[in-house]
Amino acid sequence: MSTTVVVDTDVVSYLFKSHPIAFQYLPDLTDRTPMISFMTLAELDRWVLEAHWGEARRKRLREYLERFVVLPYDRDLCTKWAGVTVAAQASGRRIDCADAWIAATALLVDAPLITHNRNDYLGVPGLVVITHSPS
Repeated sequence: MSTTVVVDTDVVSYLFKSHPIAFQYLPDLTDRTPMISFMTLAELDRWVLEAHWGEARRKRLREYLERFVVLPYDRDLCTKWAGVTVAAQASGRRIDCADAWIAATALLVDAPLITHNRNDYLGVPGLVVITHSPS
């Protein structure tokens, strides 16, 4: 079992909100280093702005995110992202830009991706997905 995992934005959100779905993923995080892509951080920043959160809730999210290692972009990640998008296209599946960054991050660090959106990643060869989503 890998000692690190990359956590998709949806699962980070469920965990932060203590959504019932989050509890399915707690065992997958036990004794592992949880990582998030810089893209997840950007998506969460957008979410905060769109929802017009106050300072107290923003602070709570910032503190919550301290438990994750944030993986920044670099040249190797950019190359991996390009490969992910081309591979998805070649398999006849479209992958959103943000999802491609997250998938590329997991592939680059050779860690499984924990997501509740399995279908977003079906066109990514070699990506190990951990999910409890029924579809």
